[in-house]
Amino acid sequence: MLEVGQKAPDFCLPNQDSEEICLRDLQGSWVVLYFYPKDNTPGCTTEALDFTALKEEFEKEGAIILGVSPDSIKRHCNFIEKKGLTITLLSDEEKEVAQKYGVWQLKKMYGKEYMGIVRSTFLINPEGNIAYIWSKVKVKNHAKEVLEKLKELKQA
Repeated sequence: MLEVGQKAPDFCLPNQDSEEICLRDLQGSWVVLYFYPKDNTPGCTTEALDFTALKEEFEKEGAIILGVSPDSIKRHCNFIEKKGLTITLLSDEEKEVAQKYGVWQLKKMYGKEYMGIVRSTFLINPEGNIAYIWSKVKVKNHAKEVLEKLKELKQA
């Protein structure tokens, strides 16, 4: 499992516009990297809408929001259009980045076991190190918590 203070694993993934986004290219900015299971599901929609609502505040703090799921670029486009999202979504269809960050795990639902994304958020500082980790995220108020933690860490 990754820990606070560690170098964040580098990655390059396509966004909803098929542009490759690489973590190394974002050095100098704070990055909110949040992993979520699936586009257009209730919890994931709420989380994406909450981050969209606070996007300007994150930008004022010098932070970029990146949502990552195993959904395809096409599904991301549909999700963004349908819900009016303004954040960047990255497609990790091979689950390589989810595995690097330790969020692709065995899950259980209704007694069945399956592999899936454990909803998690990583706050990465401008030097590319993990500044804070939320695992097994509860969606309610999460985006606001992340924004508050970002402000707190910037003051430290």
